[in-house]
This record gives sequence, structure tokens and C-alpha cells, in this order.
Amino acid sequence: MIRVFIADDQAMVREGFGALLAAQPDMEIAGTAADGFAAVKEVERLHAAGAPPHVVLMDIRMPEMDGVEATRRILETYADLTRVLILTTFDLDEYVYSALRAGASGFLLKDAPAADLVNAVRVIHAGDGLLAPSVTRRLIADFARTRQGPLPGTPAALDTLTQREVEVFRLIASGQSNAEIAASLSVAEQTVKTHVGRILGKLQLRDRTQAVVLAYESGLVQPRISP
Repeated sequence: MIRVFIADDQAMVREGFGALLAAQPDMEIAGTAADGFAAVKEVERLHAAGAPPHVVLMDIRMPEMDGVEATRRILETYADLTRVLILTTFDLDEYVYSALRAGASGFLLKDAPAADLVNAVRVIHAGDGLLAPSVTRRLIADFARTRQGPLPGTPAALDTLTQREVEVFRLIASGQSNAEIAASLSVAEQTVKTHVGRILGKLQLRDRTQAVVLAYESGLVQPRISP
């Protein structure tokens, strides 16, 4: 069973999402919280009790502590067992960008169809990350464009990537799936999976979402100018 925790300051959202997900045969609601501070404390309690949530649905704008800081605190300690899916009203929100940098595995608009939410939880739980690639990529690119060059402290591990791994890294940042990368490079999909695993390992990244963030922020991929 996928244990889902819902953090949102609106009771109707918590109840609505909770009812939808609890009705799925492979999901159960681990708990809820109305603000970021309570979310962090409750997730800590669940981990201590041996029943950690697999996926946290995290609202961005909440009282006491926003979703960005709550995401950062949860993933600093529990990144190996818990993943965060950001819920937001706006698809171009700098808070979302900050949450992705803090380690969130993706984001979803609150008005997305119910089927998209259910699928998103399964995708995040499976460790794939990067939901709605074109939207996530645009969000990251838009904010990366405002920066003057690569961020200071870019991981030196980038220099350890082979030429083929850099090639695969760029294609990941473009939003391509493993199958699409395999077709682009004329190699087997299993070969691509191996490259992706090595890239994430060398760069100490959790998933493809973090890889996209780093690719843009490091300057390895240049944001395209929107028309």
C-alpha cells in the first residue's frame, strides 16, 4: 500500500483528496496537517512509529510554515523513504521552483483531473519524478533565465561525467523519457537506464526532477527564450 500524507490549509482540499486517494485499492491516508509545521511534526512521528508516509502532498502557501520549508525539513532527514509532491494553484510560482530545489519530486496543479492526481502519487512513489515534464521544465527554465550564469557551488561531480553521460543528462533535461533517449541515441533502453542511474549516483541526485534543476542551474542546458 502507498501511504499518502496530505498537508493543506483548506479542510475541503484535505478531505476531497483524502477521499479520492483512500478509494484507490493500492493507497491509504497516513495522516493530514493544516500547516507546514504540523506536517513536519506529524511526518516525524509517523517515521518514529515505523509507518512513514511514502508520498506527501504538500501545499505551498500555508500558515505557520510554508510548503517549501516543510519540504526541506522533511527531506533533509527522510529523503530515502518519503517523497514530496507539491500542490499549487499556479504553474509558474517561484515557491514551486524553490520546493523543487529543496528536493520535491514534482508538482501538480490543484485543479488537475482526479485521474492525474492518482497517477501522480503512483509515479512519485515509483521514484520516477518530474511530473508534467513540459510544465516543470518551463518553470525551471524561466527562473534559470533570470540568473547571471551558473550558480556558485556547482557540483564538481559534473566533471566526472563521461561524454555519453553528459549527452544523456542533456536529454533528461529536455524532458525525454528513457525510451525517447534510447531512440535518439540508437541504443537499448536498458543502456539508457544504466546511464541515468550512474548520472544520478555521481551527482548525488534523487530523481530526474533534481537532474533537470541542476542541468539548468549549472548552465549545462541553456533556457530557450519564450516567444
